[in-house]
Amino acid sequence: MLKIENISKSFKAVKALQNIDFEVNEGELFGLVGPDGAGKTTLFNILVTLTQPDEGKAFVGGFDTDKDYRKIREIIGYLPGQFSLYSDLSCYENLDFFATLHGADIEANYEIIKPIWQQLEPFRKRRAGKLSGGMKQKLALCCALVHRPSVLFLDEPTTGVDPVSRREFWNILKTLKKEKITILVSTPYMDEATLCDRVGLIQSGRILKIGTPKSIVKDFSGMIFSLHTHAMHRTIQQFKHCKADFSYYPFGQYLHIVTPNLEEADKIRDFIDQMGYKKEDLELITPTIEDCFIQLMNKELFYPLACNLK
Repeated sequence: MLKIENISKSFKAVKALQNIDFEVNEGELFGLVGPDGAGKTTLFNILVTLTQPDEGKAFVGGFDTDKDYRKIREIIGYLPGQFSLYSDLSCYENLDFFATLHGADIEANYEIIKPIWQQLEPFRKRRAGKLSGGMKQKLALCCALVHRPSVLFLDEPTTGVDPVSRREFWNILKTLKKEKITILVSTPYMDEATLCDRVGLIQSGRILKIGTPKSIVKDFSGMIFSLHTHAMHRTIQQFKHCKADFSYYPFGQYLHIVTPNLEEADKIRDFIDQMGYKKEDLELITPTIEDCFIQLMNKELFYPLACNLK
């Protein structure tokens, strides 16, 4: 359904995208996961025909984003990163406007927006600008779906939205999969990657890895431990004196420690014992998508905060 072939895009000296190459299957929920500035929005702008790449080609539903942009705009739904509806119009007026814009009939396509619109129905006369963040995104999603698109582009739809609304939004995406809609969603939240069929991890305009969340975690190299500490800075300073092959980085109130093998792990255990930590403070854990992302960035020399010591 989506085919991206060696896409590159620069803005003066900034290389926003570098040789991006991947495909998204029909009916797939594909997540583009990376921090701000990674290149997600630039790629979306190319795919929804708002800008052109410097190099490479992209196809949406078999149509060339350069030559067939009018046809592409007829088959896609797009929810940009910033709220883009008309704040002075009511919820229903916005929905009616976008339906008219696409030559669509709200009643004919009601079933696809029904689970979302039912939550908005009590506020149908309220101005869109007066809605909460979560409700604004639900209204924007209704407007993007009212013409029943084949492909749905969602650029960081849950950024700035409360945790409950985030969870509700992703539940809505799961129901949309039943409608055979191909969904490409970008997010800076690593935990949302696990909710996708496949993900592409992106940083500094490059794709680090593509796969299912399980396969990406499975490919994590080495053993990872979590050390609970109430004095992160002091702990990091102490670890500078550990003579083992490992890397480490802060993870909330925990220090995540990655070792290549059991022998180096034993050295870490001995070291923290000398530091006065209890055995239960150190736990062997399963890596998260975020751990995998950090490891991949470290390998690509993208992440200077990950400390490799020998």
